[in-house]
Amino acid sequence: MTTNGGFEPVFCTIVPPHVLDKLAQAEDSAVSGPARRSLEHDAYQRTKRRLTTVIGAPPTAVPAGTGADRPHRTVYDTHHTQDLPGTKVREEGSDPGADATVNRAYAGLGATFELYLKAYGRHSIDDNGLPLDATVHFGEGYDNAFWNGEQMVFGDGDGEMFLDFTIPVDVIGHELTHGVTQHTANLDYFGQSGALNESLSDVFGSLIKQYTLGQTAAEADWLIGAGLLAPGVRGTALRSMKAPGTAYDDPNLGKDPQPATMDHYVRTGRDNGGVHINSGIPNHAFYLVASAIGGHSWEKAGQIWYDVLTGGELKKDAQFADFATLSVRAARERYGAGDELQAVQKAWEQVGVRTL
Repeated sequence: MTTNGGFEPVFCTIVPPHVLDKLAQAEDSAVSGPARRSLEHDAYQRTKRRLTTVIGAPPTAVPAGTGADRPHRTVYDTHHTQDLPGTKVREEGSDPGADATVNRAYAGLGATFELYLKAYGRHSIDDNGLPLDATVHFGEGYDNAFWNGEQMVFGDGDGEMFLDFTIPVDVIGHELTHGVTQHTANLDYFGQSGALNESLSDVFGSLIKQYTLGQTAAEADWLIGAGLLAPGVRGTALRSMKAPGTAYDDPNLGKDPQPATMDHYVRTGRDNGGVHINSGIPNHAFYLVASAIGGHSWEKAGQIWYDVLTGGELKKDAQFADFATLSVRAARERYGAGDELQAVQKAWEQVGVRTL
């Protein structure tokens, strides 16, 4: 427990450390150099996040005149330094500028706010109109994007393996959803609870993309980070919810290690106990639920997952079976003993997670 509102010092990145570790070993310095610098950046920011959390930070006030039913966005530019938040370059209500990265970040913050408000009646990340801040052009060739407990930060990518991290809107939604989890279940970032933390960010990141594009479950690609990999990289995205383990297979990146079922659960001490790896299992469960129900995934499947996240019964150290059990209960309470409940029960059975 900490003095910063009781939140754990979590630092969440979209590109897993095991991917950057692999890239850092590449023979090509154009690949290994940016990866090593990105790992160094992440280590520094992770330490800084711990210190900030332990010391405590004052709560962010909602600006006067800001309605909780509309976002309050501010985008900053570090101009390739690591000094956060940087120079303010766009604020709520201002017109788009010439920098496409700034405009994408601004739009992604808005898309995330809108999905949570329109679909679930949630007023920003903390449900109390929290201002949404983002920093772009962080570092030199920085190969990541992260939520540091207070704001979003985007790198430009190195151009060899990764492109600009504001390109996929689901990446923005993913990282901001770590903030939603922080303000609700506050899941421990280790092992299965950490994998659930990551999975929830993938789920709602994907839903934000689908909502923005007006897609049904059948029309969605169910990829996380599509468009992020540079030309020539053998892969389509960082992760696939439809087919975990198939997002990439590249000489530099390695092969996507995500399992789709508990039969292939990965036990490891790296990556906080495999939080970015084993998240493929609950990710696939959600995909199966959404596909079975059909239509717009944010409406029923997403509502069930949101009910579990915000219902107050999901413990910080929850395991997959705990989440599965609560999702079955949430489906029954909201939709009765119909197709929705059967879809949830069958999905968890298919991925090998037993309900309690």
